[in-house]
Order: sequence, then C-alpha cells, then structure tokens
Amino acid sequence: MTLIQHSDLSANPDQNPSVASGGDGNWHRQGKLWSNLNEVCELLRIPTTSNFDDEEFLFQHVQFKAGQRIHTIGQPFDTLFIVHSGFLKTVLIDEFGNEQVLSFPMKGDMFGVDGIHTKRYMSEAVALSNCDLILLPFKKFTQLGRSHIEFEHSMYNVMSRELVREQAMVSMMGALSAEARVARFLVSLSERFAEMGYSSKLFNLRMTRHEIGSYLGLTLETVSRTLSAFNEIGFISVDQRSIGIKDLDALRTLRRLPPSSARAKAAGRRAKSVAAASVHQ
Repeated sequence: MTLIQHSDLSANPDQNPSVASGGDGNWHRQGKLWSNLNEVCELLRIPTTSNFDDEEFLFQHVQFKAGQRIHTIGQPFDTLFIVHSGFLKTVLIDEFGNEQVLSFPMKGDMFGVDGIHTKRYMSEAVALSNCDLILLPFKKFTQLGRSHIEFEHSMYNVMSRELVREQAMVSMMGALSAEARVARFLVSLSERFAEMGYSSKLFNLRMTRHEIGSYLGLTLETVSRTLSAFNEIGFISVDQRSIGIKDLDALRTLRRLPPSSARAKAAGRRAKSVAAASVHQ
C-alpha cells in the first residue's frame, strides 16, 4: 500500500516545487523522491521495526525553494510534514502583517501538527533555505496507526517532543534575561546541529537576527548587541551569519552579561595573552 501517489500541493503554483524551481531545475531533479517507513522512523529518531515491508509503505518527498510557503494560516489541513533537509520557520501573522516566529524546524523535525484540532493550519510555514520535506497525509497516518499501534505511539511521542520544546521556550522567555535567552538559543542550535550529525561548534544561522528576536521576544537591536557582546568576551566568534561556539558551558549557565567596562577589560587581557603567546611561538 503506497501512502501517497500524488501531492495535493501540486495544485498551488506557489507551493509546487516543479513550477517554482525556475532555472534551478537540477536541484529539484536531484532531490530524493520517496522514503520507506523505516527511513522515516530513523529520521524522526523513533524505533524502527522489521514488520514493515519497505516497498509497502512509501512516503513522497517534495522540494521547496528558500522563501516558499509550505502552508498558510487557515489552509485546510490534510498533511503533516517531516524535514529531511533544510531549515524553515513557522509563524503567526497578525492583522497588521506582523510576524511572530514560533519555531525553526530542521532535519528530523515534524510540523503541521497545529492543524489537527481545527482541520486548518493555525500557522504559516516558510522555507529559510532549499528544503526537502517528506509528506505524511494525515488520513493515511491514522489508517497506519490502527494497524501498527507501536508506530502510532511513537508518532505521538514525536508530537509531544515538539510541544515540550515549545513549552520550554515559553518558560525561558518569562524567566531569563535577554542575554540568557540568546545564549540558550545558541546552545539549543549547537545541540540540534550535533543531533543532525553536523558540527556543533561552527554553523551558519539560516534565520535573520530579526527572526531570532521574534522567536525570543527581543528586538533586532538587542539580538545584534548581545551577539556582539558574546563575541567580545570570547563566548562565540561571529562572521555575519557564521557562528563559532567557543565556550558552550558559559553560554549554558549565563544569567546576565557583566557591565561593558568589565567586558572591555577582559577583552584587553585576552588580547595581551594572545599576543604574548604568538611571540613565544
């Protein structure tokens, strides 16, 4: 039983990757077309089982370009999405067009769950980079759950995992200083990159500083100033969107930054130390 033969997204030119790929058709053709159920379970970091026939359960991949919308607020819900590669954001949009970033789905994350209750998506999902997504039609998911209870339970664990992450963010925003929020955000990114098999010490921010601020409840200026301060005192290195983690433990335990005068003195001592070390070499 193939779980999906054709994507309903193809009816919408804004969401049809073959239409939107433009001159970058090679990227679309090179994308993975199908994943079996065991591959999906591995991607979601849930138990796999040999009871599944690799050829019986197949899930379609769809590619999106950076800037494309995957689903919009109020759109009828029929599909869950699993990130195979790439980076996205989910947002709420008020009547004035202002965005509130809710999450940054990455490889191994699932989104679209907010559409289950009302049968309409309650948020908008936008690709921050070229993305390869796996489609999980909700009707087929429920059918599969009835015949494979262990898979259904594991999928509920995935949904709960996403909910716990969102609750932790809300709790953090209410309890921590602006500097600590940015620090914990960098720690979370570092840990998630490690889970994906990438470097946890050096990575690019796919989201803008404005989007980070929206996610953390901070202004763009506060995020930029905090990142500069972290760079100044040696917690991180910053080169535009490239972030190098220098002291993960300090970021994990930070509550507030020292005054700017103290940071300047510390930076001066480090500069002298580096200069002295280079002379001895």
